Amino acid sequence: MERIFNDTQVAFALKSDTELDRAYFLFKMIANEPLVRIGTAVTNFAIKAHLPVEGLIRATVFDHFCGGVNEDDCLPVVDKMFTKGVSSVLDYSVEGKEEEAQFDAALAMTLKTVDFAAERQAIPFAVFKPTGFGRFDLYQKVSEQRRLTKDEEVEWARVIERFDIVCRTAQQKNVALLIDAEESWMQDAADDIVDDMMRKYNKEKAIVFNTLQMYRHDRMEYLERLYGQAKTEGFYIGMKIVRGAYMEKENKRAEEKEYPTPICESKEATDINYDTAVQYMADHLDRMAIFAGTHNEESSYKLIDIMAQKGIAKNDARVWFGQLYGMSDNISYNLAQHGYNVAKYLPFGPVRDVMPYLIRRAEENTSVAGQTSRELTLLKTERDRRKAKS
Repeated sequence: MERIFNDTQVAFALKSDTELDRAYFLFKMIANEPLVRIGTAVTNFAIKAHLPVEGLIRATVFDHFCGGVNEDDCLPVVDKMFTKGVSSVLDYSVEGKEEEAQFDAALAMTLKTVDFAAERQAIPFAVFKPTGFGRFDLYQKVSEQRRLTKDEEVEWARVIERFDIVCRTAQQKNVALLIDAEESWMQDAADDIVDDMMRKYNKEKAIVFNTLQMYRHDRMEYLERLYGQAKTEGFYIGMKIVRGAYMEKENKRAEEKEYPTPICESKEATDINYDTAVQYMADHLDRMAIFAGTHNEESSYKLIDIMAQKGIAKNDARVWFGQLYGMSDNISYNLAQHGYNVAKYLPFGPVRDVMPYLIRRAEENTSVAGQTSRELTLLKTERDRRKAKS
């Protein structure tokens, strides 16, 4: 198979020399694990102490990984990426809220992004996190099947109503809706709601998408069970497939609370699980739609290969590739160049509120073996190519 992801001219066509240099400097910093730890601590302190650090953060890590502070701020980035065939998923990346007014604000913002998507070909999906619409502890309590108080029952009904309002609006406006996955000990409650939303709103095609974190060894079982229900009950399945974002936290909690970890025993087992899920969905594309969220080149090549073997058109609306903004441009832009459906998650929100997301990105790049070194190699290759040309 042609190794299309090595073409740095295509990958970084939208980056100026200055932006290329900034990206190289940023990934050099991220490659230094002690520096990331210190930087995280200092940043957290500065934010909590209300020190004026927004300008510095905005000029470096924020502008590399985020589209802007609000949805309008993102539009120049959205339009620019779409000139190269790369779509956007506007992701309101404000996390860790606890109050009803904040959940209602997140609902309003999500509805706004659904409207944005309905009006723009460049934004084919909307997205939200379950904990954007309700308290983490409440999801956990429902997941553990503990009895809710009367007040909590009312609160949980509001959470379900927020899901329903967004899913119904997405279906009415024909906008696909990605719902992110979170920690395993609250995920069952979220899965149950999303499954019900699929039953209601995926009658004709996949509008509502759940997310499978394939570092969990039980996710294939869940997918196969859901497929059986979809066939019997007559609805479609939308699924974003990712490896997962909370591995260290999952393993640590399992150890502390003395239960078997839900995480696969090795990176190799996770990779096999991921590829198995993608193959299974491609085999059942008559009732499924795939959003393959991955920065892994081999998994991307495998899906390309599966599509070719099965005669699935490169631009089949049921198959999308996805990466995060600021990462793996070599995958995103080269896929788009070859005619595949590809979308970048484009986070936005006030600088201070988006910091937990940014810190997770830095830590993820530091901990994922080879991710940062691959970014640096590609950036260096493109810098050298431009210097040789000038």
